[in-house]
Order: sequence, then C-alpha cells, then structure tokens
Amino acid sequence: QVQLVESGGGLVQAGGSLRLSCAASGSIFSINAMGWYRQAPGKLRELVARITTGGSTGYAESVKGRFAISRDNAKNTVYLQMNSLKPEDTAVYYCNAVTMRYDWGQGTQVTVSS
Repeated sequence: QVQLVESGGGLVQAGGSLRLSCAASGSIFSINAMGWYRQAPGKLRELVARITTGGSTGYAESVKGRFAISRDNAKNTVYLQMNSLKPEDTAVYYCNAVTMRYDWGQGTQVTVSS
C-alpha cells in the first residue's frame, strides 16, 4: 500500500515562499501524473498543480506564475515551490496521483498571514 507523506508547510507572511515536499513509499511518480491539491476551511479540495510522467506541468489560474511543481523520481518525491504567497493560499496541501488512486496523506498546513 502506497503511503504519501507531505511536509514543508508552515506560517509565512504574505509575499513569502515555501517549498512543500511529498514523499511516497513506492516508486509511483514514474508511472503516474501527480498533483498537488489544497483544501481551505469550508471549501472543496482543489487541484492546484500537476506534472505528467513526461514532465509537462499545469496550474490552476489562481497560482499560475507563483507556484512550480517538480519531481525527483529517484527520490520518490514531488515538490511544490510556492512564491509570492497570498492569504488566500492558506489551506492544507496534499499530493496524490491526478487520478487520486492513492489514499490521502495527512497533508501539510500552509498559513499565510496578511
């Protein structure tokens, strides 16, 4: 059973940066398009960034130009570099396959203060 473990969240002021990491217990990144999701209080979980097995990336309009997703297959890790953070980026961030085929991890809390 694959386990996903997210880390790197924290409290940051608006305009700051964070780098999130998602480590998998198995070699799943080379066979799955992966995504970073977030869920703010009272809102649905949304996909904010994705990366295909070929390395192509895509972003939600709300984070385009500020977030960057990357992947290290050898380390079984996916990253999310978040720059120019805004208070509306406050959420719990999760990673999963774009198909959401794996059990969700515990996520990592990102809080952006104004």
